[in-house]
Amino acid sequence: MALTRRQREVLDVIHGFIDEHGYSPSLEEIGVKLELSSVATVHKHVSHLVQKGFVRRTWNQNRSIEIVDGGEPARAVRLPLEGTIAAGMPLDAVSTSEGIDVPSTLVKHAEDTFVLRVQGNSMIDEQIRDGDFVVLEKRESTSDGDTVVALIDGSEATLKRFYREGDRVRLQPANPTMEPFFIAADRVAVQGVVIGLLRRY
Repeated sequence: MALTRRQREVLDVIHGFIDEHGYSPSLEEIGVKLELSSVATVHKHVSHLVQKGFVRRTWNQNRSIEIVDGGEPARAVRLPLEGTIAAGMPLDAVSTSEGIDVPSTLVKHAEDTFVLRVQGNSMIDEQIRDGDFVVLEKRESTSDGDTVVALIDGSEATLKRFYREGDRVRLQPANPTMEPFFIAADRVAVQGVVIGLLRRY
């Protein structure tokens, strides 16, 4: 799941403290480092990190914060947020200059991985909702049934399941109320395959 700026700062403090001291910081020490006077505020941020899978904690114990990732620090990787993708009718791809933090466990090759914001509900049966963020990996080949970003005629992009059918491609929504798109294969280019999903609550 995506981290807010403050959650990213809290996670960085935890990493830095453990690297320096060999044990986790108390909530008070995190607060001092970030100039936060309220321990309750620090507790809230740490709780969100637990919910998002970056750390774990034994409750009611001091210095009980552990980094998740097989005992090694679970770093977040900042990936480019490259715009909005339609989970509905195709729309023109829109680029941004933003970035978004994702757990490093989702990312094999950061240089080939990017994030798009979802618009529409055509993939709702795959639990991809309007406003979610999908993490995508650029690949040379795809398999039938992959959920992909398909670029149509070099300009219109859509998020669908991908199937080859002879000289055409079927772009299949995961929503029983919507019909698939059938498009000549030479009009479609796969821009990325979905490997993860982020949701802000």
